[in-house]
Amino acid sequence: MIEPPVTIVTPSYNQGKFIRATIESVLAQDYLAIEYIIMDGGSTDETAAIAHEYSGRLTFISERDRGQSHAINKGFQMAHGEIVSWLNSDDIMLPGAVRHAVRALTQNPRLGAVYGEGYTIDQDGDVIGRFGASEPFNLWKLIYVSDYILQQTVYFRRSVFDDIGFLDEQLNWGMDWELLMRIGKKYPMALVPEYMGSLREYDAAKTFSGGFRRIRELVGIMRRHGQLRYPPGMFAYGLDTLQKRLSHLVPEPLVRRTFNPVFERLINWFLDAQGLYRDGWAGPRLRYMLPAGRGAVRICGSVPGRVAALSGQVITVACHGTVVARQALTPGAFEVKFEDTAGDGAALSFEVLASHSFVPARCGMGPDFRRLAFMLTEIARCEL
Repeated sequence: MIEPPVTIVTPSYNQGKFIRATIESVLAQDYLAIEYIIMDGGSTDETAAIAHEYSGRLTFISERDRGQSHAINKGFQMAHGEIVSWLNSDDIMLPGAVRHAVRALTQNPRLGAVYGEGYTIDQDGDVIGRFGASEPFNLWKLIYVSDYILQQTVYFRRSVFDDIGFLDEQLNWGMDWELLMRIGKKYPMALVPEYMGSLREYDAAKTFSGGFRRIRELVGIMRRHGQLRYPPGMFAYGLDTLQKRLSHLVPEPLVRRTFNPVFERLINWFLDAQGLYRDGWAGPRLRYMLPAGRGAVRICGSVPGRVAALSGQVITVACHGTVVARQALTPGAFEVKFEDTAGDGAALSFEVLASHSFVPARCGMGPDFRRLAFMLTEIARCEL
């Protein structure tokens, strides 16, 4: 089988301290058909000298650009690969990443992009821990709540850009998130259960700068692609930024004992605003989105028989206020189907409303104060 060519683009500007590790992480991949392009913005440090050591194994272009997004776009427009990705000049690609991505995209031709698990690393390259936000693809959460996708692990089909366009060069902090939203509305994406990249965290890193200017940009992106004036992510990111600001103004023991627990509870409340939890439980109001497609949609789950409060459960599905399905459930597994009303080319938004719910902590089932309605197994389109 012929391996599809892959192009990796690294935007760079005065990152000579880190770029050798970035380059070597790409060139060490166990995949032969890689084109590697470094788009440098005219660095004045040792970047060019380091890149020259690898001449013949990569393409190094150094010229003034209009910023990171412009540099990436230029690289993608030059790319010969059927699959493309970008890796910032202070981040790391993990062994086997390209092969994992190619395998996933080859096995499922419908996918527009894939992404994987990853780590955060410190300035010296030591692992801090797993990138904790990663989770399976969830379009509603991507648009309204958070960018849970680690950019250093994302691989795109090059053809997708011919359809939805490249990075928005007007954005400074959320250009990868906005691009993923545009792709996610039209193409399925999938999490590859492999560790594929590392994000370097340090005070000067762009990702961790910007303060409230960054928040304004992110909120603008959520409003552009969603229908909520005040999306949950607005409060989650705002509180996170405020928490970081306070940590520089208030004595550290007070922050740790008093402020942090309060902020963390509030942030987690907004992160869970969709009504779907990581352990599979859904609340009495679950909001969901699917990429554009055709055919019926099925919702699969179960109603635990051991919870008396869920007896007589009824599920109602509504699209923009119009009921498209209603079904009484008995304990055990269930499947609810309804027709897609969004039309070709549009993402489908809907709500799943449950008539009954319970709070485990009030039923002697441990310190869990969530309001729960049913276990969700899958929401997907039926195969045509």
